[in-house]
Amino acid sequence: MGTVYLLTLRQLTGRWRLAIMTVLAAMPIGIAALIVNQRNAPSVAEFEEAVLSAMLAGSIAPLVVLAISAAALGNEMEDRTLANLVLAPLSRWRIALPKLLAVITIAAPFMAASAGLTAWVAFLGDPRAAVALVASALVGVAVYASVFVWLGLVSAQAVGVGLLYIVLWEGLFSQFVAGVRLLSIRSWAIAVMHGIDPRRFADLDHLPLAAALAVSAAVFGGFLLLTVRKLRRMDVP
Repeated sequence: MGTVYLLTLRQLTGRWRLAIMTVLAAMPIGIAALIVNQRNAPSVAEFEEAVLSAMLAGSIAPLVVLAISAAALGNEMEDRTLANLVLAPLSRWRIALPKLLAVITIAAPFMAASAGLTAWVAFLGDPRAAVALVASALVGVAVYASVFVWLGLVSAQAVGVGLLYIVLWEGLFSQFVAGVRLLSIRSWAIAVMHGIDPRRFADLDHLPLAAALAVSAAVFGGFLLLTVRKLRRMDVP
């Protein structure tokens, strides 16, 4: 299992992929710095909605994770090397789990740094806000990774399908449809943020912190099981 994890880390840390993730992760920090220095800065609620929710949790985090996750098993299928893993004397969960952990290992530092520095700049060094944003980002990364690793296994067009999911479900529907909002990864991440720092998104209804963590863990585990199940049942050439 450790070998699969280390090989996946090596496969997914290409120079261009890391460069794109760095640019994406730096965007909210730069925007927060620009907003803080404006004379007519937006209100805290407007900043939270535009930068923390729509940009950080709803766009950049899933895009960063999708860029890695879709390739974790998708590249193995394209290169026809997945058969080597499947035919090896390894339980399927010993393939799926290290792949997922490798994705989280790569994406989590980028998003944690992005969230922490954005909070530090925007909220003038408030440690509680920084901790809340980092925890929220890590929860989002873990759940998005579980979903997108599975997606990379079941669809040859994982990036396109993932982008549609990000734009339509996490972006459009979860923004304007109340029932969908409670079924989106972005809403669970924001609920974690609010649970740790109640000042964040104080005007919105959220799941309790324990419920948000429980739902996130259940979805994370559920998609990991779906990935294992797919590996067991698929025919690999």
